[in-house]
Formats: sequence, C-alpha cells, structure tokens
Amino acid sequence: MGTTTPTPDVSPLFEPLKVRGRTLANRLVMPPMVQLRPLTSPDGVEWYREHAAGGPGLVIVEATAVNRFGDELTAPSLTPLVEAIHAGGALAAIQLFPVTFGSPLTPADLTIEQIDTIVAQYGRAAEICLAAGFDGVEPHGAHGYLLNRFFAPEQNERDDEYGPASLERRMRLALRLVGDLRPILGDDGLLLYRHSPVGPGYSLDDSLTLARALVGAGVDVLDISPATQDEVGDLAAPFAELGAPVIAVGKLDEVESALEILDRGRAQLCAVGRALIADPDWPAKIRDGRVDDIVECERCNEGCFGNLRRGEWVECIHRR
Repeated sequence: MGTTTPTPDVSPLFEPLKVRGRTLANRLVMPPMVQLRPLTSPDGVEWYREHAAGGPGLVIVEATAVNRFGDELTAPSLTPLVEAIHAGGALAAIQLFPVTFGSPLTPADLTIEQIDTIVAQYGRAAEICLAAGFDGVEPHGAHGYLLNRFFAPEQNERDDEYGPASLERRMRLALRLVGDLRPILGDDGLLLYRHSPVGPGYSLDDSLTLARALVGAGVDVLDISPATQDEVGDLAAPFAELGAPVIAVGKLDEVESALEILDRGRAQLCAVGRALIADPDWPAKIRDGRVDDIVECERCNEGCFGNLRRGEWVECIHRR
C-alpha cells in the first residue's frame, strides 16, 4: 500500500467542465502524442485504454493523416479505440493532420484542386470519426505543420487567395476547414483547433484575430501550444478571453503550475503529456494524494522523443 504526501488542494483540477453538449469529468487533458502503435491494433487500443483509465477528462488521439480515412481507417475499425477511451471515463477526440509526417509539402506546393481535396478529406475523416463514436476532432494548426505554414507569412509563398498578402488570406484555409467541419459535427460534436500563438512572421495579435474568427465559426476549444513564454500560461491567457475554453500545455505535471493557470483564468484545461507516458495513472494519483507512488517524468526524452526518432514504440524507460 502506497504512502501519501500532503499536496495542495487539487480539487480545481477535478471540477467538471461542460462544453457544447459534452461534459469533461475534470480539467486534465491527455494531449495528442504520436506513439507509433497502430491505432486500430490491440496494442494501440490498449495504450489508449490504459491512459484513459488513469483519469484525464479528455484524451486527444495523436495526429492522424486525413488521407488514411475511408479505406484504411473506418468507423468499425476505430470504434474499439473510442470504446476503450470511453471505458476509462474520458471523452475522446482525435487530432487530424493534412498529410503524412515527413512530407515535404509546403503551401506553395499545393494547387487549388489539391487544397480542395484536403478540405474534402477533413470532412470525410470527421464523418468517420463521428460514426466511430468520437466526441470531437481537432485540426492540427500548430508547430510549423502545413496548416500553420499557411498562416505564417514567412512560410507561405503563395500568390493567390491563400497567400501571405493579408491576414485574411492567411486565415482562409483554417476558416474554410472549420466552416466545413462544424455542420458535420452537428450540435453535440466538439471542434477543437490547435494553434501556436507566435510563429514565423506572425504575432500574438495576429493569432488572436484568427482565434476570434475560429470561435465565431464554431470552434469549441482552443488548444494553445506552447502556452508559456515568461510566466506559466502567459501565452494562453489572452485566448481565454475569447469565449471558448482554452487548453494550456507545458510542464503542467508541476501541479502548482496547473493550479495557477486555472486560478488565474489563463486556461480552463491543462494538458499533461510526457508525465502520462511515464505514469498513465498520474491524474488518479494526484487526485487521491498518492504522489509518492507516481513514476515521475525526468524529462530525459529518451523513451518518448528518442523512441519516436528511432521509429520505435514510445514508452518511458523508467517503466520498463
């Protein structure tokens, strides 16, 4: 039997949050983390089952290329994954990614017809995810990947209506996607959007303009990454004033930091990544005061990022 260590009042982390027609059991989120087990395989399903059972209110399945939906990924093949997450008491969302990892595509590489195809693929993916039982989807518009490159003027070399000549044009693809996805998801389905608040050639003010438009177009949750620059959650804080819950991420396994973000209203949800790889039961152990039982993330990046670079299944070396 584990020992207990006094902890701060963690009850704010475990307050429910209603978003649209869904209720998150608490404020903890498992963010999308590529882990290299095939999503529909027994090992992939078990990975997510274990992490959902550990106690987060929302599990966001890793970035998944939209061109995989329809033939490879279907509603029947994805249903066991969703059921495994729901069995642990968490809501299930999935991050949707426009092209496969490692693709050299840039905005300038795409014809209008190819952009149209990507938008259609997003819609088809959302339909399949909804049929599989997912509670929501999240376009990946952060960290220099393709959607983010359209928004970043230094990475967008187009000379048409999607080009960098104006903020409106740089926002066009994100808003078009959201406009297509919102009616597919209906009244209850959650629409998240992940965005990096500052980037190559764009400012926080630019991002706030985008986020305000995204919320107006039907985005339910803003997933801001990174969320911290100088103070915990300071980059997320301006987005929390736009009328949609905000997910913050970045060393929030430091419980005092997570509590500070909630207390100051800088975000409504706290994502914990590597700490859940080290110990999937981290949320339950925090809730129950069993901090001495936690397998702590040492931020060595060996079994997570290291395995990812080697093409091996992600796992914490301290759990082996």
